Amino acid sequence: MPASSQQKPLIGKFRLESTLLVETGLHIGGGGENLDIGGLDKPVIRDPLTRHPYLPGSSIKGKLRSILERLLNKPLNRAGGSGTYRYESDDLADGVSEVDGLFIPFQGARTCPLSRVFGSTGTNCWIPTNEVSTEKLERVGNATRTIEGTEYQKVKGRNAPARLIVRDCHLLPDSAKQLKKIDTGLYMTEWKFENGMDRITAAANPRQLERVPAGSEFHFELIYTVEDATQALEDLKNLAIAVAILEDDALGGHGSRGYGKVQFQNFQFSYRDVEQYRQVANTGTDALAPIPLGDNTSELLSRFDEIQALLPGSET
Repeated sequence: MPASSQQKPLIGKFRLESTLLVETGLHIGGGGENLDIGGLDKPVIRDPLTRHPYLPGSSIKGKLRSILERLLNKPLNRAGGSGTYRYESDDLADGVSEVDGLFIPFQGARTCPLSRVFGSTGTNCWIPTNEVSTEKLERVGNATRTIEGTEYQKVKGRNAPARLIVRDCHLLPDSAKQLKKIDTGLYMTEWKFENGMDRITAAANPRQLERVPAGSEFHFELIYTVEDATQALEDLKNLAIAVAILEDDALGGHGSRGYGKVQFQNFQFSYRDVEQYRQVANTGTDALAPIPLGDNTSELLSRFDEIQALLPGSET
C-alpha cells in the first residue's frame, strides 16, 4: 500500500501501567499441538520459553479498538474474513468506501480518533477531486463519480501507522509462583468442560477448554506516541474510557458464558518528551519516576486532569 511521504512528528511518549486481575477463567487460544483422545480442544496461548500462559497485546489492543469503534459509532466499511466487517480509514484524508455496492463515508486517519490511535491500512477508495489534486494522490484508473453532489476520484489509499502499542501481558512473579502449585492436570491453568446438546436427539457434544484461572495477575502496559498535543488529550481519554468499559465486558473468548472478566488495579503513568530523552542520554540520569494514579478505573477517570497537566497542550 502507498504511504505518505511526510514524516510523522514525535513529541513524546506516554506510558500507562497497571495490574490486570483475572476475575473469571480466561481463554485466549493458542494453536493446538496434538489431537489426543480426551485432550484439550482449545489450549491457551503460552510463552514458548517459560510455558507460562500470557495475554497477547494484540488481543487486548483488538478488544480496546472494538470497544472504541462502538463508542465512537463508526460504520463498518471494511470486509474481513468469514463474513466479518470492521471500521478502517481507507486513507489519511476523508473519503468514501465502496463496499458491496454501498458508498460509506469514512473519516481520514489524520483526524479520526480511532484510526490515528490504532492505525489503519489504506485501500482503494473515493476521495474528493480537489483533495486528490492537492495531495497528488495515486489514482486508480480514471474512475470518477459524483456522490451527494461532490465529485470523487478513485485512489490508492494511504496507510496510517498506529500511535498505540499494547505490550504482551506476562504473569506477575507471585502469581506465577502460585499457579505452579495448583494441581489440575495442566501446567498453571485449568480445564473447563462444556457440553453442547442436540435439541432433537439429546446427543451430547462434549468439549474441553483450557483457561487461565481466576485470581491470576498480569502486568499490563500501553505506550502512546504523542504526535499532536491537542489530539493526545482526546486520545488518552478515549483509551481510559475503553479500559473502564473492558471491565464491564470480557477479554478473550466465550465472554457471554462467563469467561474473561478482568479488573485493572494500581495504575501508574509517566510521560517523557523528546528533550527529556536527550537529557537522559546526555546525563545518564532519569528523574522521571512513574506517578501513581489510583487503584481502579474509577480513580483513573476521575484523576485524568493530573495526566492532562503533564502533557503538551495542557495550557490551551
